[in-house]
Amino acid sequence: MGMADFNGEFKNIQDTPFGYTMSVIGGKWKMVIIYLLAEKQPVRFNELKRQLGTITFKVLSSQLKELEADGLVNRKEFPQIPPKVEYSLTDKAETLLPALEELCEWGGKNRNN
Repeated sequence: MGMADFNGEFKNIQDTPFGYTMSVIGGKWKMVIIYLLAEKQPVRFNELKRQLGTITFKVLSSQLKELEADGLVNRKEFPQIPPKVEYSLTDKAETLLPALEELCEWGGKNRNN
């Protein structure tokens, strides 16, 4: 399956493997969240928010819920006061890391061109 499949097998871009991938990791924050979790995990919510900077509480919360629903992020809640929640990558998300590494390498090679 590749880019050529769009013309033959699929009616629209959302039905392609690329469309599925973008539905899971697309947008401004999801790949950044995956990248940060890959660097250090588990990570608590406030630490993620601090590292992301300009993201709002509401947006980070919804992005993490979507990543969890898509099977990319584990959420572990500890029953204590104050509440403690940690996030980590699932095995499914770990399979994305080579592609993320390729994107980082591309950025390193083309950044100053």
